[in-house]
Amino acid sequence: MCMSRRALFIGLAALLTLSCSEKNTPSSSIEVANRGINGGALSIGGEYSVVGSIFHGGSFWRNSDGERFYNWNHSENIDDRIIISATIDNTNNRALTTDASTLVLWDINTGEASRYWTSPAEILDSQLSSGGRYALLGLADHSAVMFDAVRGGITRTFYHKGRVRSVDVSGNNNPLAITGSEDHTAAVWQVSDGQRLFTIQHEEDVQLVKLSNDGRYALTAAKYDRAELWDTQTQKSLGIIPLQKSQLQRGLRINSARFSSDNKHLLLGYTNRKIELRDTNTLKLIKQWSIPKRDQWQPTAAAVIDVAFDKQAKGYWAMSSDGFIHRLQ
Repeated sequence: MCMSRRALFIGLAALLTLSCSEKNTPSSSIEVANRGINGGALSIGGEYSVVGSIFHGGSFWRNSDGERFYNWNHSENIDDRIIISATIDNTNNRALTTDASTLVLWDINTGEASRYWTSPAEILDSQLSSGGRYALLGLADHSAVMFDAVRGGITRTFYHKGRVRSVDVSGNNNPLAITGSEDHTAAVWQVSDGQRLFTIQHEEDVQLVKLSNDGRYALTAAKYDRAELWDTQTQKSLGIIPLQKSQLQRGLRINSARFSSDNKHLLLGYTNRKIELRDTNTLKLIKQWSIPKRDQWQPTAAAVIDVAFDKQAKGYWAMSSDGFIHRLQ
């Protein structure tokens, strides 16, 4: 009798441990690059993806059914022009892909390249403005530029003292820009006149910056350092994303982020396959997912390249560097 009770207790304890340790996983996944993704982006509502695969060039996908619409490359020799960044404008009419020295503006409705430009310096990151007329480029020459992707030419230049690793621009009528640099700072700018509104100091290279669509909130994250939420109107910190110091020292960082359209939630993608949904006001963790490995028996890593809130339903999307688009519930 005692042995039976003891066995029952052990069984219940094991079941409880399994239940507590179980991770939320994607409800479905589609493979878009069998050797991995070098640079890519999801549309604002998660409907589409631009993928810059490591060995097979660029492509444009519809996420709901995994249909590949277009192949997008900068040259016939794919190895000559590896796509390092991509972005889709908030109307889903234009997309931008960049390699280290060129940027191509694509018409999503026809799949044709509408403009092809040479960058003034090595491109490290890019983001299209609302409507896709302008492209904000983060450059290796210690600047970020607002580039006219339709007519060509630079309309604004934002200066740093180090390479600009990450950029973003809000989608409202009076847009803000944010830039993150290896000079350990992030800066928020007024696009209309190029004025620097305020500077955020970090202790290491700033590797990710993100604005809410209306420009009210900003997120900055640095290598081996904190990730912090800011109110752009008051220029005050609203809180720090809780990350263990030991994890930061091992290189864990936020690799992608997206604010919900109503600013109530913040979706975060990490370098270790994890995705988090947090409350913007409190930064409290609401839900967490773990992206499965491509090969369960190999120690393969994957970073979350981009995340998005599903426009049609209460769900979420994620793009992982090992070549998949994931649907999250």
